[in-house]
Amino acid sequence: MKKFTMFMLTAAVATSISSTAFAAEIPRESAPANVAEESIVIAENLIGVILDEVQNGLGYQPAWSKANNAIFNAVLAKQTNGYGYSDLAAISRNAILQYRDMYLRPEYYTEKENAVKALISDLITDVQSGTTDYTTARNEAYTRIYQLINPSYTPNTEIGVDRIYLDIPAADTVMFTQARKLLQEAAK
Repeated sequence: MKKFTMFMLTAAVATSISSTAFAAEIPRESAPANVAEESIVIAENLIGVILDEVQNGLGYQPAWSKANNAIFNAVLAKQTNGYGYSDLAAISRNAILQYRDMYLRPEYYTEKENAVKALISDLITDVQSGTTDYTTARNEAYTRIYQLINPSYTPNTEIGVDRIYLDIPAADTVMFTQARKLLQEAAK
């Protein structure tokens, strides 16, 4: 019943905004980790056309301004199925940032995808075969990325330690995005 309800809700949202039927999709790897798929679909319907513009060269600030207005107005009009501004804004901002960055440096994304694929190929295989779940593989991939910068890095497992006191190396966010993308594809 829950799956049917989710399907019907997603279908209703998708058909209610026909102008975005052929608009760009939000890359799932750019979405915050704990957001619902339904909220991604709603954000996608609100800003898909804007993402098309970003893919064709629209800058971040004008794109974010348009997206912010679309999200704000939809929330006020109660057209977001109960999802609030902060969730939809975070999803949208991340997608705009990723599309803009991919527009500016497409070859860099390809290079980093190949590097990450080589780094976590065993994790990708484990997720595909079902021997490792996505979350465990993602955490291991993050550790490996950090260890490229600082080989002595070990993730903190203590509860309640303020992150400001942790020694986490500065890493390229594209590497993390590509790891999520590859592992999400493997999980399908």
